[in-house]
Amino acid sequence: MLKREIPISIEGPAGVLEGLHYDQPDARGVALICHPNPVKGGTMLNKVVSTLQRTARDAGYITLRFNYRGVGGSGGSHDMNTGEVDDAEAALRWLQEQHPGLPLTLLGFSFGGFVAAALASRLEQRNESLQRLFMVAPAVSRLDGMPMAERCSLSIIQPDADEVIDPASVYAFSDALERPHELLKVAECGHFFHGRLVELKELVAPRLS
Repeated sequence: MLKREIPISIEGPAGVLEGLHYDQPDARGVALICHPNPVKGGTMLNKVVSTLQRTARDAGYITLRFNYRGVGGSGGSHDMNTGEVDDAEAALRWLQEQHPGLPLTLLGFSFGGFVAAALASRLEQRNESLQRLFMVAPAVSRLDGMPMAERCSLSIIQPDADEVIDPASVYAFSDALERPHELLKVAECGHFFHGRLVELKELVAPRLS
């Protein structure tokens, strides 16, 4: 079977969003992957995002990754707040329209961890179903005061030598969460998982099975 993503265009709230969609028969669910900080060069082609996409694909999921407004071929300009969450919601609606009724997983890396968590909260407030949420080296400072989704499975994966996101802030965020979740620390690993992408895949893959 050809394992190739197809470029797509989605009508977003600030203009067209470009994305990469992977379809497969008899999928166990759909997975939306949110990329890191666009102001610092984050795109849907980031290697951590690519690893998460391939992991979900190999676990039997239909996947969609996309560029936020102002990134690559996506219209509009950076918002660095709820605008990117609006973009993620538009991408999710497109994905669900193409594949209705399949269980949903959200995955986000760095700034994308904030985006995925904020979208998860929106879905739960509307009583929409979400199966799993993965936050990888998440920008937890952006989640201050924001309610967290409580009904989905939650995994937080944090490199303990992260040079971008202070690991202590993520550990404190985890400690303060009253909902069940797991915190997975990756020893001697930096923010971008240089040389450790296989380990990241090995953490995520069994949790998607």
